[in-house]
Amino acid sequence: MNYQETLDWLFAQLPMYQRVGQAAYKANLDNTLLLSDYLKHPEKAFKSIHVAGTNGKGSTSHMLASVLQEAGYKVGLYTSPHLKDFRERIKIDGKEIPKQKVTSFIKKHKRFFEEHQLSFFEMTVGLAFEFFRKEKVDIAVVEVGMGGRLDSTNIITPEVSVITNIGWDHTQFLGDTLAKIAAEKAGIIKPNIPVVVGETLPETKPVFEEIALKNTAEIVFAENESFDFYPSDLIGSYQKMNQKTVLTALKMLKQKGWKFSERDLKKGLKHVVENTGLLGRWQILQESPKVICDTAHNKEGLMLTMKQLASENYNNLHIVLGVVSDKDLSKVLPLFPKNATYYFCEPKIPRAMSVVQLQREANAFNLIGEPFLSVKSAYQSALKNAEKEDVVYVGGSTFVVAEVL
Repeated sequence: MNYQETLDWLFAQLPMYQRVGQAAYKANLDNTLLLSDYLKHPEKAFKSIHVAGTNGKGSTSHMLASVLQEAGYKVGLYTSPHLKDFRERIKIDGKEIPKQKVTSFIKKHKRFFEEHQLSFFEMTVGLAFEFFRKEKVDIAVVEVGMGGRLDSTNIITPEVSVITNIGWDHTQFLGDTLAKIAAEKAGIIKPNIPVVVGETLPETKPVFEEIALKNTAEIVFAENESFDFYPSDLIGSYQKMNQKTVLTALKMLKQKGWKFSERDLKKGLKHVVENTGLLGRWQILQESPKVICDTAHNKEGLMLTMKQLASENYNNLHIVLGVVSDKDLSKVLPLFPKNATYYFCEPKIPRAMSVVQLQREANAFNLIGEPFLSVKSAYQSALKNAEKEDVVYVGGSTFVVAEVL
């Protein structure tokens, strides 16, 4: 199989949460442990940092990787989902895994994958960990796919665990209260491994404290720490809290003997996009009219991006909006501004919410606009209608942003 055929097999052959939703979710780590055993435990061959949370875990992971790269370490980075190319998920020092490594891994182990019906995510984690072992990375920053306790990445024993924050997302899998969601995310806390928590809520803080205590894991709350803010190319105002979480985690790493200087911090945080290739976080695609895309897609993430959008200067606001079918719109639609023209669309995935349903529900919140059958046509229409002093915002779903990029 060539690279494209390999990807087609990965995406179509087996269930994948991003494509089909709940049917792809496995409530145990049995297959991941089986795969790790079969591959002779690649996760034990490198040091790691484990990052979970509802929002900001991608940005946090990329910031950590960027600083460690500037310090001269060979840094693996595992994140999800990807926006343009599957290989964005697996990088070393900002360079995507070569296509040939993807195809050879799948070809070599395909029979085992089929026999044991491994999921897309399980195979991808196996590919990443095997690649990091073979390339002898000094440390890998590993982002959780969903949750924590039962996530396929949760077989590593990291140097430090990081939980950015807790919000309402994936409630059909993680629980219907913030405390239950926090307990799932806190499943990455390991015995005697320090944990950094970015932001807490009255419902979540006791959960983190209890699970850390059970594991005799030192716990540090980044929101209580005080740091100078470093200029960064991640320009969303919401990145300030992520940076605080990163600086707290790096402080813990330093205590464990990892070495980096003030210069490494400054350069690493200033050049996150350049060093790691991060996409879709308050990304300015063009000026005049200004086009902004952002992957925020749940209540907590959208509260921050909509607040920042409100601070932009423009004559008219155009919003290209699409969502997935399991999104609770009653929580997110009230956050969007009513004084905007909407271009409703649906991304090209089976999980997409139909544009008819999205428009109907949006209209109930006085969000008015036209429906489009594709992201591309919605985006082109917004660009055509926008004048030089206007702003076009693209979002609602990672998949909408991916198609525009």
